Amino acid sequence: MELSDSQKSTVATWIAEGKSLADVQTLLREELSLSMTYMDVRFLVDDLNITFEEPEPEEPEEGKQDSEAVEAEVVNEGGAVTVEVDALMRPGALVSGSVTFSDGKSLNWQLSSTGQLGLIPGDDPDYRPSPEDVEDFQAQLQEVLQQKGY
Repeated sequence: MELSDSQKSTVATWIAEGKSLADVQTLLREELSLSMTYMDVRFLVDDLNITFEEPEPEEPEEGKQDSEAVEAEVVNEGGAVTVEVDALMRPGALVSGSVTFSDGKSLNWQLSSTGQLGLIPGDDPDYRPSPEDVEDFQAQLQEVLQQKGY
């Protein structure tokens, strides 16, 4: 699809105004009656040699975290179970970490993208935490994941 010079300059103006590619796509359809896919709009901007910078999403003031933090976050609500969230997630996991139960035994855990929570066996594959510890673990995990926006 070929655009006229005036249409190209209109697209360049929209980008210069800070419009997103999705906004440009909508404006092309509404104002110029041109239907283009998002990818076509991206290629158009590239072909026109327009420098487009995606605006960085703003972090909320409350709960802002240092992006260079490498240590895991430890959550302990006074119970005997301690939950840690990994700074670097396990491959294939939405979120992962480790948990130390009241008897001092530790296991790794992960939450899959389908929402399935799994405990990963440690040195003792036959170890089973007590039902109370599992309940405490799930409650603490739910709270920390809500705080992190999961």
